Amino acid sequence: MRLVGEDVSEILDMIAAQMKVIEVARLKKSCRCCEKMVQVAAPSRPIPGSMAGAGLLAYILVSKFDDHLPLYRLNEIFTRMGADIPDGTMVDWCGRAMQVLQPLIERIETAVMASDLLHADDTPIRVLDRSLRDKGLGKGVKKGRIWTYVRDQRPWAGSSPPGAVYYFAPDWKEEHVHRHLKQSSGILQADGYKGYGKLYAPGEKRESRFKEAACWAHWRRDFHDIWTSNKSEIAREALHRIGALYDIERGINGQPPETRLAARQKQSKPKVDAFRHWAEAQLTRIPGKSDLATAFRYGLSRWSSLCLFLEDGRVAIDNNAAERALRPIGVGRRNWLFAGADTGAETLARAMTIIETAKMNGLDPQAYLTDVLDRIHDHKINRLDELLPWNWSTITTIDAKAA
Repeated sequence: MRLVGEDVSEILDMIAAQMKVIEVARLKKSCRCCEKMVQVAAPSRPIPGSMAGAGLLAYILVSKFDDHLPLYRLNEIFTRMGADIPDGTMVDWCGRAMQVLQPLIERIETAVMASDLLHADDTPIRVLDRSLRDKGLGKGVKKGRIWTYVRDQRPWAGSSPPGAVYYFAPDWKEEHVHRHLKQSSGILQADGYKGYGKLYAPGEKRESRFKEAACWAHWRRDFHDIWTSNKSEIAREALHRIGALYDIERGINGQPPETRLAARQKQSKPKVDAFRHWAEAQLTRIPGKSDLATAFRYGLSRWSSLCLFLEDGRVAIDNNAAERALRPIGVGRRNWLFAGADTGAETLARAMTIIETAKMNGLDPQAYLTDVLDRIHDHKINRLDELLPWNWSTITTIDAKAA
């Protein structure tokens, strides 16, 4: 028989994860002359005094805060692997791992919040409060908020790497926003939350700390809901006009600000002006208390903010960057239902900051956290910036080549 060729087919299979115990042997030696005992120092652990390895901690953090698996499910998974790790132990590990990573999280916060163009949004989160249940006030669950602030310069080819910062607050008071943004200024792209109002107001020098950039996607959503409910032709026309603006945006995504601004002035501005005249005309023809009229008034009352993207090529047409950053919280709510306490919600915010920033920079968060947790204690404190998500891939590539 002679070979005349071959047919190749592929089968996708899976190699199951396994738990392993790593034993560290440290030999003791004594001097024959002076009897002095010597022993090499124990290697540092991700969590001092804990038996959790870096890979296991990274797996738990990513499973809980990125894949949104409740810890009791992780307990079942680990039990099938032969390791019974109680939920309470994993809760403790998550909190202590965030303490270890806190220096990096603070550096991410400092870098992102220093940006002169930020996207901001918030979403509710249920938080367990046993004191309420002890007082007989409902089921012992209160409603807190998770805020996010996003720096993403990729749409206009900016030089700063993307990042997202998350904060937990026990309520929806505006004081939290003012605390988050106390060191920030520039342009803030957000929804119509009233807590931002004072940030846009002129100060003592008649200058506001922030210029307001409103969101066309938020306005479009109102018309979409109306079209879905009653098939209004006016709402459909509004969707068509706004869609034409997004067609232009797709063509200039990733281009420098000057290119984006020129295209918007030439192509988008005439359509925006025409949309305003058309919207004002519709208000004179439809019932003033209708949902459609409310939708028109919402956008027309924020017209200067909606048009800021026509004046600055860096400004996005919408706030989708922040809405995408909050999407994992919405997915998680359907799985873990509520945070165990305020401390648990704060751990969630810190974990989301480092995990989502890693993902925005194209990293596998589990590989990133495994490496960082493994060597952060031995890394020089004045070189911690090397472990930030936007620097990490470069450092590991250099280390691999050197090895």
